[in-house]
Amino acid sequence: MTTECLLPDPSLSLEQAFSAVAQRMQGLGFVNPALRVQAVGFEPWEGLWLGVMVTPWSINLMLLPRDPAAWHPVRAGEKRRYEFPAGRYDFIDAVDPLVGEYRMCSLFSPALEFEDHAAATLVAKLARAALFDPANAASGQAPVSGDSTPAPLAKLEERANTPMSKRDFLRGRFLRADEPDVPGR
Repeated sequence: MTTECLLPDPSLSLEQAFSAVAQRMQGLGFVNPALRVQAVGFEPWEGLWLGVMVTPWSINLMLLPRDPAAWHPVRAGEKRRYEFPAGRYDFIDAVDPLVGEYRMCSLFSPALEFEDHAAATLVAKLARAALFDPANAASGQAPVSGDSTPAPLAKLEERANTPMSKRDFLRGRFLRADEPDVPGR
């Protein structure tokens, strides 16, 4: 990979494109007025730019081309899976006239739970860093080989595949750990 053909940090063009959208979306119910548009932590990763886009309506992991040879053209709406130390994540292809092609993975949509922009950017930075921590892979993913304790998602899948009565289903028994049938519940 030669440095002369590398594409520059996309943060400025992302902020310009999403700021224009933010102007049109002001006042909508799913828009958090405490947040503003900001590209957070864009750095090179495997020939791509990886960062987090904070907007008043969402917080998304973003991938954009850095080395054109490492980028495969997108088809809007198509999903692609990327492997990080923390696990596998699906990104959706998109195209913007100002930004060009990019991929995004939703972290928060809408982003109404944030009281201020500082909290949203802190979460964005922590989320990006968490991608590279293998300790985060255990939550919600199948157990690592040699580990006999199933992860929470594996336990839920096991319970969901176990036959149950209509009564158990309606009571949400498949969501809780095995419980005895208690009358009056």
